[in-house]
Amino acid sequence: MKITFFGLTLSSSWGNGHATPLRAIVRALARRGHQVTFFEKDVSYYAQHRDVASPEFCTLRFYDDWLNIRREALAAARESDVFVTTSFLPDGAAVLDELLPVSGPLRVYYDLDTPVTLSRWERGEGVDYITPEQIAEFDLVLSFTGGRTLRELDRYGVRQRAAVYGCVDPDLHFRTKGSDRFANAFSYMGTYSPDRQHKLDALFFEAARHLSDRKFLVAGSLFPEGLDWPQNVWYQPHLAPGDHPAFYSSSRATLNITRGGMEAMGHCPSGRFFEAAACGTPLITDYFTGLEEFFDPYSEVIVARETNDVLFGLHLPDSDLQRIAAAARERTLDQHTGMVRARQMLSAFESARSRSLAEAA
Repeated sequence: MKITFFGLTLSSSWGNGHATPLRAIVRALARRGHQVTFFEKDVSYYAQHRDVASPEFCTLRFYDDWLNIRREALAAARESDVFVTTSFLPDGAAVLDELLPVSGPLRVYYDLDTPVTLSRWERGEGVDYITPEQIAEFDLVLSFTGGRTLRELDRYGVRQRAAVYGCVDPDLHFRTKGSDRFANAFSYMGTYSPDRQHKLDALFFEAARHLSDRKFLVAGSLFPEGLDWPQNVWYQPHLAPGDHPAFYSSSRATLNITRGGMEAMGHCPSGRFFEAAACGTPLITDYFTGLEEFFDPYSEVIVARETNDVLFGLHLPDSDLQRIAAAARERTLDQHTGMVRARQMLSAFESARSRSLAEAA
């Protein structure tokens, strides 16, 4: 099958949550024998932080302006069995005006930010990567979040929808030898976001203040100046995916925090969740509706609603933490890999194609 993606970025994981899961899925599609092309607008802030410029698992086409790539891109879409556009595609709504009339391929929209999209539509703000009218024209809509999100999509005339959650590539995220550079008692990895900073304050910074003799480590881009960092919290700006296994493997435990919009919708695991689990790192996480669909909150992760819950987890013996981590890792490798998500995506393609053929008959 020939599949063409039009997305935010595949080349850079800096400051976004798209690149890593998309790489895992696209790599898995290639391993299953599918031919994938990915069109990415060449923007400076990703160009300066590229960690995959020439992937071996797909053809990555950069373009500086849609008008300059338009003819090639539309031809690629027409020649494909499926084309997929993603949320936050630069100039997306204008690009979709040209892609959606293309007949022949299955037309798929994959929203990796569905709660953001829906909440902005609800407030009448709109987004520049898709309109409510455009989403109704797709043969299939895939969502990074499930549960209530999928029901909300029905309000916009979506023909068929399915959840394709975050995932991990176990060939890239695995237990490795710890590193003195990243050694810590508790870690957090994530791009700064105002709507989860209050949880970082309560579940990480406050825990650090209670355990001032231990090293805590934050890794992630876009953190602003002026935050009240405890003295025992070290800050590491953006880490390339190649450093993630050493980072997680050097953490006695790590924290997962859900963005506000995602939490409100539920069924919203982040890719970092699965990456840490694949590295065999004990997970302490905030709670969101649907968490039980991904991990058992009693045996595979520690749920924290307040600082004391974190302190409880960090005071557990190493043997208990490692037992929890091993159970989460086993679950992740069985149910949350890029190969599993690729199979789910292909199954959704097949179902949508069958429905389109039935409607046309």
